[in-house]
Amino acid sequence: MATLEEPIEIGGVRIPNRLYRAPVLECAGNGPDAVEALIEDLEPAAESGVGLLCQGATIVSAEGGCAAPGMTRVHDPSFVSQLSRLTDRIHDHGSRIFLQLEHGGLRSMETWHAEYRRGHPDLEQLAVSELPWQLRLFDRLGFLSYDPHVLSTHEVYDLAAEFGRSAAYAVDAGYDGIHLSGANMGIVQQFLSPFYNRRDDEFGGSPEARLEFLALVHDEIRGRAGDVPLMTKVPAETPSPPSPIVRRTLSLADGVEIARRLERIGYDAVVPVRTSVVWDMSIVRGEYPERAWTNEALREEYDAAFGGSGRRRLVALGNRLESVVYDTEPAWNEGFCRRVRERVSIPVLAEGGIRERGEMDRLLGSGSDTTATAACDMVGMARPFYAEPRLGARLLEHNGPDAVESAERALCESCNNCTVPQVTGAPGICRTPSVLRQRGELEREGVYDRR
Repeated sequence: MATLEEPIEIGGVRIPNRLYRAPVLECAGNGPDAVEALIEDLEPAAESGVGLLCQGATIVSAEGGCAAPGMTRVHDPSFVSQLSRLTDRIHDHGSRIFLQLEHGGLRSMETWHAEYRRGHPDLEQLAVSELPWQLRLFDRLGFLSYDPHVLSTHEVYDLAAEFGRSAAYAVDAGYDGIHLSGANMGIVQQFLSPFYNRRDDEFGGSPEARLEFLALVHDEIRGRAGDVPLMTKVPAETPSPPSPIVRRTLSLADGVEIARRLERIGYDAVVPVRTSVVWDMSIVRGEYPERAWTNEALREEYDAAFGGSGRRRLVALGNRLESVVYDTEPAWNEGFCRRVRERVSIPVLAEGGIRERGEMDRLLGSGSDTTATAACDMVGMARPFYAEPRLGARLLEHNGPDAVESAERALCESCNNCTVPQVTGAPGICRTPSVLRQRGELEREGVYDRR
């Protein structure tokens, strides 16, 4: 059993408490204001006492691979070195910061963002194998546009080296650890998933071989960045469309076995998440974002992204249907995390639908039910930090005797009005008036001021 305030070690790095800001889009890009934008976005969580910040997915390659506008690339050492200003600011508050590394593969922008595709007509998407028939169908129907390049064995090694180089640049810039984006339909999940991976070389053909890319990335990072703490998301593709639409997916048992093998490979922590084989609301469960879709100021940008008003309406309709299928479920990864934690000795991090302090205590095994076993070793949130950048001040007991009482629940309503505008490159901020009013009241009361 552990409390939220207790420290924990990941790969030898001491983290002052067990609350973390889960990776989420910052939309800072690589422009002249990128570092300041990241500081503005991430430092408030550290100021509020959050133990670990996971900077959202950053792209290891110079071209392609971005799943959304405004993602930051970390292939250039001269740019990454400037991020030491960010890591220094986080360390000034006693917090730690991990950098999440990613490549979108078949989920890259040129497959779905019409305006970006017109501006980059020669870009191919890196693919683990030939397109599954379901994605070929979407291509023929015009909903998506694919021009995949299936990685050769040699190119797989090259891609792993890009992860290793980016990790080394990050460590030089002061990052405390590396977090691989192993889910959300990125290239790492595509290697792990039988839906995507039908290779016949050393990186496919069996569950063990499908894990070889993560083993290779581990070795590249260790060889280039040393013994930096290394963790990854571990997917179970249980929310995927049902058979016969999708037959080959990762089960919960598969996810548990992946986590066990990752520990043997040398990973220092895992984040088990239930995620689909396609991009949908299974990772951002909640309400249909009515306010976001009806925002007149963003309509033209939505049309540019999706390829016209008709397609915008189709995407919005799909979003509405998915909000029914993937309704809000508190701590929806709890069962998966618990199963993994029973089989590994490295820290297990839980995120997804966690909103209440009491829920956090229960997940850590320190709740009112003294017979319950812990489901995880750290608890994280993502969208709630859009709503309350200094949320840690309301959750952590050391911020004052009334902190826990005032934080029965994060203000975030899981309405997703923050997520849809990000297809236009808009920043990740809360746009829901009722939440913003409540936050304003708490700010005036000084609740977010660390004591």
